[in-house]
Amino acid sequence: MVTTRRNFIGYAAALTAMSSLALAAPAYADTAEELNSQAAMALENLYSTNPVAKNISEEAEAVLIFPNIVKAGLVFGGAYGEGVLQEDGKVVDYYNSVTGSWGLQAGAQSYGYAVFLMNDEAVDYIRETDGWEIGVGPTVVVVDEGAAKNLSTSTLKDDAYAFVFNQQGLMAGVSIEGSKITKINR
Repeated sequence: MVTTRRNFIGYAAALTAMSSLALAAPAYADTAEELNSQAAMALENLYSTNPVAKNISEEAEAVLIFPNIVKAGLVFGGAYGEGVLQEDGKVVDYYNSVTGSWGLQAGAQSYGYAVFLMNDEAVDYIRETDGWEIGVGPTVVVVDEGAAKNLSTSTLKDDAYAFVFNQQGLMAGVSIEGSKITKINR
């Protein structure tokens, strides 16, 4: 079998993805207390680096915080992490976030995200469904740096606002669209 440059690049990408995934921190916490602590630290880090997120949190009814999502893929990919739902600064429920994907992709990364639920309808929706798929149900706006500069508490009109943070790894792009969020027991 002749090894071509294309095969070599494919093998290198596969090796990179697998080794990155093996070295990545677990996307789940061992205990509820650890998850609570990780979520609190992630949220404080988000607030310190993005003042708009802090302002939105003051108007939100609740916030879903996923402090560490691990994503890996080589043609087929997936992402998983666990998080908490906070109301009035207190953890009230636990959730996981699962995403599957396929296409031209190779690599691994970790990131966190927070979804600020702005009204009772959005909070009720996540509680009453068997699993909430982002992109179906309440309107979720994924806020990037450019959009964040134009948001203020007087311009908030959507059901939920999501902020992605702490991106690390070797995979281009992050999308939470299509992520399924399901309540778990802790």
